[in-house]
Amino acid sequence: MVPLLRPRPPRTKPTLPDGLRIYAMSDIHGCAHLLEQMLQVIDADLINSRPPYALEIFMGDYIDRGPDTRSTLDLLVERSRRGNAIFLKGNHEAILVDVMEDPSRFDDWLRVGGAQTLMSYGLTPNSQKDDPAALLRRLLQVMPTEHVEFLDNLRLSFTCGDFFFAHAGVRPGVPLAEQREADLLWIRDEFLQCENDFGKYVVHGHTPVRTAELLANRANIDTGAYATGNLTLMSIQGASMLAI
Repeated sequence: MVPLLRPRPPRTKPTLPDGLRIYAMSDIHGCAHLLEQMLQVIDADLINSRPPYALEIFMGDYIDRGPDTRSTLDLLVERSRRGNAIFLKGNHEAILVDVMEDPSRFDDWLRVGGAQTLMSYGLTPNSQKDDPAALLRRLLQVMPTEHVEFLDNLRLSFTCGDFFFAHAGVRPGVPLAEQREADLLWIRDEFLQCENDFGKYVVHGHTPVRTAELLANRANIDTGAYATGNLTLMSIQGASMLAI
């Protein structure tokens, strides 16, 4: 039996544990220059406000579409060495895994931004001349080991306090602990149209919006960085949420 979803009472606000600040970003899509700017904003804010503990959450789709996947992953790998960052998987990382396992899907990957990823590693795709399997093997050869390990170790979701972080969202009516990977990475309409409580406040990306949406039951912070030049950073502390 599917559990009933109930609207969150208006008086209840999602909160984080005392002393914790979270910075969240999603759908960087190879825009290393925008990522670098947002990391500088985080660092400046940490120096100025000095929260007791800060956690950075990156919610997937680091690759494809934008011009510089390689530098984006360089920045994220370097950021991971601080030990206070969580990296989630997006549908574009899942697509790359699928293409590696099944090169017949190579052209599908190119159509959703895979060509830009290849070019950022110095490879020039030409689907009419190149053997996809050979080109993918070459990609693995030229990718730094740190990039491969980073992509291999992405998480599907993360929970902290009253917040649940996932790339695309969640399936309404399914407990958060039982969500399927396909929904966490791909869901759209069923999730976006649901106005009920999901059990926790869901922070996500995946579906581009003009400006960040901070709604009663979820926040969408994908503002289409590769197309708009606007990469949104969300800051959460206590019951306060701010998207810039």
